[in-house]
Amino acid sequence: MDIFKDFVGIAGYAIEATGVLIIVIGCFGATFWFLLRLKKSELIMAYNNYRIVLGRVILLGLEFLLAGDIIRTVVIAPTLQQVGVLTVIVLIRTFLSFTLELEIEGKWPWQRNS
Repeated sequence: MDIFKDFVGIAGYAIEATGVLIIVIGCFGATFWFLLRLKKSELIMAYNNYRIVLGRVILLGLEFLLAGDIIRTVVIAPTLQQVGVLTVIVLIRTFLSFTLELEIEGKWPWQRNS
């Protein structure tokens, strides 16, 4: 059972590291893309596209970070305190995801078809 917990712990950290890499590489990529397309006449459009790409990168990274937290908490240390901490993390990241989605799309996720 210890080998399984060790494997799941490593997998959880690997998934979290993937989330961090997605955010870091995505931020650099979005910034590079923004700087390449930066012209004074298209500044507003380039900036708006930059914010959208950056928001999507952060959302994707947050999903990976949340998955890693869930895996490590549920399998490795399912104490009441760890579950409470996980609950707070999930609530904060859910709030961030909703607000980023509102920022990117201009409407709440449940209003997509409207």
